Amino acid sequence: MIKSIQTKIILIFFVLSIVIIGTISFLHISMLEKIGEPISSTQEETYDLIEEQIIQTKVITVISIGIFAIITLLVGYFVSKSVVKPIDKLIQNAEKIANGEEIEIAETGKEKTQVDELVNAFSLMTTELKQNLNEMGKQKKQIETILLHMTDGIVAFDMEGSIIHINPAAVELLNLNKKDQTFNQIFQKLHTDINLEKIVYLENWTSSEQRLNIGEKYVNLLFAPFQDENDKPAGVIVVIQDITEHVKLDNMRKEFVADVSHELKTPITSIMGYADTLLESDYDKEMQTKFLGVISSEARRMAKLVTDLLTLSRYDNKKIIKEETEFDLGELTKKCLERLRFELEKKEHHAECFVTANVPPVHADKYGIERVILNIISNAIKYTKEKGTIKIYVGFVYNDAYIKVIDNGIGIPKDDLSRIFERFYRVDKARTREMGGTGLGLSIAKEILDQNHGSIDIKSEAGKGTEVVIRIPVNKK
Repeated sequence: MIKSIQTKIILIFFVLSIVIIGTISFLHISMLEKIGEPISSTQEETYDLIEEQIIQTKVITVISIGIFAIITLLVGYFVSKSVVKPIDKLIQNAEKIANGEEIEIAETGKEKTQVDELVNAFSLMTTELKQNLNEMGKQKKQIETILLHMTDGIVAFDMEGSIIHINPAAVELLNLNKKDQTFNQIFQKLHTDINLEKIVYLENWTSSEQRLNIGEKYVNLLFAPFQDENDKPAGVIVVIQDITEHVKLDNMRKEFVADVSHELKTPITSIMGYADTLLESDYDKEMQTKFLGVISSEARRMAKLVTDLLTLSRYDNKKIIKEETEFDLGELTKKCLERLRFELEKKEHHAECFVTANVPPVHADKYGIERVILNIISNAIKYTKEKGTIKIYVGFVYNDAYIKVIDNGIGIPKDDLSRIFERFYRVDKARTREMGGTGLGLSIAKEILDQNHGSIDIKSEAGKGTEVVIRIPVNKK
């Protein structure tokens, strides 16, 4: 293309030069001819002189055109070699770079022209530019991958409120569909009074947080305006965090404090009431003994509650010192059942313990595991009606020793099964309190088993009984 332009320029320059030279010559000859017309034949010498000048003018014109043609060709050759050819090479190199091809850089030497140096400088510059673009592309893909797999949602809006970028987490957390494409559409749908202009232009909205309840989820929204290279407002970025678990834990904490207050208030109220009654009136020995018995029972219940709370607190703070030993799980289970023989006979339960396999010894905190077994069997006794059946199986499967306790008691409703390990959660609060429970037994059992790398699973059906399975890893030699 450059060569074609060069040829056209040279041809135009050559043609114009010929036209100019020809025109000047033509005018000069015409002028001489006009001068020669009135000359008579008697003035032949003058006429011959004019004719000779006309011929000389024509010869000079032809010679000038020839010389100018040669000069034009020389100039064209110089321009082609010194300017057009390097520029053409520059364009070819640029096309190669655009197509991802490698280019060759000329060697430095005395014969290299300034245009060649420009070509090489451009080649080096474009090579570096290509590397920088590749690096930018790589970083862009990395950022896109990070945003794609983030659990937090990210949405970027421009100044018109249109979405610039949004990741899948944001779509899921905000329950968005294809119609939600602008700032106002999204946040009006969520019933909020958030305004894009306030966020961008008001100082007290430089960054703002807002909590929303969307269906069963709780999300925290952080709004932060961003600027362009000229420090002018360019849009807003919204970060969406799923805080559902945090809210649930906070609610559980509040419920826990309320439950502790309630559980402590009940026995304290009873103790104060009976104590004040004894102080205000004279009662016989039998009545005093009865009142003191209630006071003693409530005090023991309160002491047990405080002890269980302290135990849970120690497990939470990792302050329990575990004394791990090797022991026989079957023997320990039989001893626990024997310790509860009085409660079994009192309710006339039929209880049996079976060791179904050659169970390897377990290596764990024996005191803690014993407490778990006593709690599970005690619950089976409490929540099974008189003359019930309780069966205990001790066995080994894969790498775990297990204890399975099955009763035909009152069972647990399906809706309550998912919450039975929560602290102070009780299926029937009045009945549990009447039986002396604190609502912390299963919570403590789960904490003990977690710290001994074990597990506890409960299956139950209201009115048909409960099955509890405890698993403990065996000692590996």
